Amino acid sequence: MRLLLVEDDALLGDAVRAGLMQDGYSVDWVDDGRAAALALEAEPYALVVLDLGLPQMSGLEVLKRLRERGVGIPVLILTARDAVGDRVRGLDSGADDYLVKPFDLNELAARIRALLRRRAGRAAPRLVHGDVILDPGARTVSLAGSPVDLTHREFALLQELLENSGRVLSREHLGDSLYGWNEEVESNTVEVHIHHLRKKLRPGLIRTVRGVGYMIDKPADTR
Repeated sequence: MRLLLVEDDALLGDAVRAGLMQDGYSVDWVDDGRAAALALEAEPYALVVLDLGLPQMSGLEVLKRLRERGVGIPVLILTARDAVGDRVRGLDSGADDYLVKPFDLNELAARIRALLRRRAGRAAPRLVHGDVILDPGARTVSLAGSPVDLTHREFALLQELLENSGRVLSREHLGDSLYGWNEEVESNTVEVHIHHLRKKLRPGLIRTVRGVGYMIDKPADTR
C-alpha cells in the first residue's frame, strides 16, 4: 500500500520512511505542508502520516483542506505537541489517530495497520480467503496451513486484492498502490507480480477481467 509521510525533520523522516518501507509499504515523503496538499490532490494514498508543525502550511490546514474536499483516507497525526488541547484539535479537525513524539516504530506500524483495517471495514487482524491466510502484522501468508514465501511487492499486491475482494481493480490502481514517485515501473510489472502470485498460490484465486483489471472473488461464506 502507498502512504504519504509529511515530516520536516530530515533525520526522523528518513527513519520513519525506512521503517515503513521495511514493513512493505510504498512511501512518498514530503517536508512541507504545501507539497503535502498538492500530493494529496494528485495521488491515491491509502493513509497519511502527518506532522503538525510544518513550513509553508500547517498540518492542521493540510488536514482541513483534505476533509473539506470530502476525502476520507485515514490520517495519523505524528507530532511533538502533547498537550490535551492539541490532541483534541487534531482529532476534531478530522484526524483518525494522534501519536506523540518520541514514539516507537512498532507502535506506529500497529496503529497504521489498525487504521487500514478500519478503512477496509473489517475488525479481524488477518485476511482469510478459503485456505489462504494473510497476516499483515506478522507479514506472513499461508496456503492450506503451509507458509508461502512472497516478495514484499507480491505481499502488498495480494493484500490489496484481498482487502477489495469482490471488486475489480485496474492495473493502474494496483501499480499506483505498489510504487511511489521515485520508483521505476515497467509497463508489465503488475502482470509479472500477478503471474508469480498465481504460481505460488491457487491459480484460480486471482481472476483477470479482460480489459478492466484483476480481482479476487468474495469467499463463498461471507458471514
